Amino acid sequence: MPTAYVLLNSDLGSDESIIDEVKKILVEEDVTYEIQGVYGVYDIVLKLSSNDAEKLRGIITNKVRKISKIQSTLTMMVIEEQENL
Repeated sequence: MPTAYVLLNSDLGSDESIIDEVKKILVEEDVTYEIQGVYGVYDIVLKLSSNDAEKLRGIITNKVRKISKIQSTLTMMVIEEQENL
């Protein structure tokens, strides 16, 4: 199943509002997700899974990355051929 991990950097103190906004966006989509605030170089980690890799790319590019208060993102797509090794 196509899966992506998205690491997000946010404005200081905006983690909770960004997490809430991402949840509102994703509840309307046919995707499975996990999202958590983290300590370290990035502020939020988002894991997305869907049966459609193009749908994941579209959600990340056209919805998640356009949320205000997100400074930057790093997206990592799982190599599906290696999932079951």
